[in-house]
Amino acid sequence: MTAATPLRVGLIGYGLAGSVFHAPLIGATEGLVLDTVVTSNAERQAQAKAEFPEVRAVATADELFDRADGLNLVVIASPNRTHVPLAATALEAGLPVVVDKPVAGTAAEARELAALAEERGLLLSVFQNRRWDNDFLTLRKLLEDGELGEVWRFESRFERWRPQPKGGWRESGDPAEIGGLLYDLGSHVVDQALTLFGPATEVYAESVIRRAGAETDDDTFIALTHAGGVRSHLYVSATTAQLGPRFRVLGSKAGYVKYGLDPQEDTLRTGGRPGAVDAWGREPESLYGRVGAGESPVTGGGRAVQTLPGDYPAYYAAVARALRGEGPNPVTALEAAAALDVLEAARRSARDKVTVTL
Repeated sequence: MTAATPLRVGLIGYGLAGSVFHAPLIGATEGLVLDTVVTSNAERQAQAKAEFPEVRAVATADELFDRADGLNLVVIASPNRTHVPLAATALEAGLPVVVDKPVAGTAAEARELAALAEERGLLLSVFQNRRWDNDFLTLRKLLEDGELGEVWRFESRFERWRPQPKGGWRESGDPAEIGGLLYDLGSHVVDQALTLFGPATEVYAESVIRRAGAETDDDTFIALTHAGGVRSHLYVSATTAQLGPRFRVLGSKAGYVKYGLDPQEDTLRTGGRPGAVDAWGREPESLYGRVGAGESPVTGGGRAVQTLPGDYPAYYAAVARALRGEGPNPVTALEAAAALDVLEAARRSARDKVTVTL
């Protein structure tokens, strides 16, 4: 294929992940064209065609795979339980694959998929979009610049206040659904911690079901000891009435405290699109984090640090380059498998009330 040839993308699933994240980002990426959307829901088919008038809408993944020769990439944004079989089918059909997180229910399954992709010489990438959150990009630069000194502790919170369960497969107690916050939001906070501070050697976790009628974990804490000595304390919760800082990072020179979530998800949910929104991924100065030592940021301690713009579009731009042989896979399945090692250890730790050594 030439640089001028658009890469045609098939998207399986048009729920939250497919319609809010993947389709808009694919559509905004130069060199990618959304060719086919798979959803059996007639309303979602109509929604896809309204947003992308040229798109094909089909009811089953088999219909997509029947025309595999006309596609250059398959994106899997369907329920978690379908990720492994659909990714394997796509790879066996000779198609590169992007899979929404978590790529699989176990690290062993993720590594099997990675081996299949390598055997076929195909891209297998995992959509870990929060590596391109504004706060994560800002923290990464602070660490690269040595602003905090030697990092001692990394605190990361992805907390919500949702006292009533919403239902659906994400909150199902059926293990086959791979639901619960540990594998949902936990996939993000663990991936970020490993990306910043390297592999974990010990995992301790507490995981509970707090809400009446809930079937799977809705309030989980994970403590990691990294091989390099950093301790990560990670919180994911749907039952937090007062939200803590998104990041609190403590080092030998200074700390960084940042409140609030990256704005890109809300922008996408309300119909904003990359390229059509001024100052994409930027937040107001009032939400900037602060770097300092010896005083609380709430009382004005430290100095405000401008938050870098979030950049979800960078993920699919990197995928397009990788498909053309012009750059690396932005998130490999083996990186995702390492995060799944931690999530599996966390589940065992919470269940057996032990610290797990990796």
